[in-house]
Amino acid sequence: MTELETTTVDEAPAAPLPGADGIAAVAETDSRPTPKAVTIGTVCKALVQEFPDISISKIRYLEDQKLLTPRRTQGGYRLYTQEDISRLRTILRLQRDEFLPLRVIRQELSRGRTEQDVTPGGLGARRAAERLGVRRSAVAVRDHGAQYALEDVVEETGADANLIRELVEFGVIKGESRAGTRYFDETEREIIRAVSELARYGVGGRNLRVFRTSADREAQLLQSILAPALRSRNPERRKEAIEALENLASVTTHLKHLLLIRDLRRIAT
Repeated sequence: MTELETTTVDEAPAAPLPGADGIAAVAETDSRPTPKAVTIGTVCKALVQEFPDISISKIRYLEDQKLLTPRRTQGGYRLYTQEDISRLRTILRLQRDEFLPLRVIRQELSRGRTEQDVTPGGLGARRAAERLGVRRSAVAVRDHGAQYALEDVVEETGADANLIRELVEFGVIKGESRAGTRYFDETEREIIRAVSELARYGVGGRNLRVFRTSADREAQLLQSILAPALRSRNPERRKEAIEALENLASVTTHLKHLLLIRDLRRIAT
């Protein structure tokens, strides 16, 4: 069912004006307007700037997982209050900034975790990282995103074309050739950007085999965990498996980062 893109506003009756003697009559109801309740499409538009990968299907999935419970109209349309939106923002930040799987997020919410609790250590840390030039992308495996021609990638990332060809040669990236031009997706473009930074320290394509081997082993591990569900003919089960795959990828990424920091501290001391 397609969600309406309109906003529903319910307002309580206005308070009575003061009487002739200057004393206001007492209202039986609150004179303030009831907070707006908005549709799922409006929620997406409100959150897309902070969460570029937000979608109606993702919000519905969180509802299916009992993390959100918007009220419904008689016609079946979802309506989200400001409290619902704040809860959704908390969930998305816990996924993105703290790499928490949905099971743990559900526990955090039940303990009273709110948007205000997540912001200082989550969004603030991410913005600080961005100011330092650190790029951090959400883990998404369902969509390869846009395609970029080789010359556009060179111009945008500042990478040397020979380095990119070396990355293709050693299997770090693959790209896709069409009409004599090689194209790369968004993930490969960011790999090229990262390797370009490493190249300033003398790291070349052949040195990156260790990263590729590690990534291949992790992918095989996650595949073995979720293989039955990923091969399921049931669309809903496959959808849940892909969501779980993304959550696991976020957790393993965070774990690798922590292990690396631990080892680097040993080197520095």
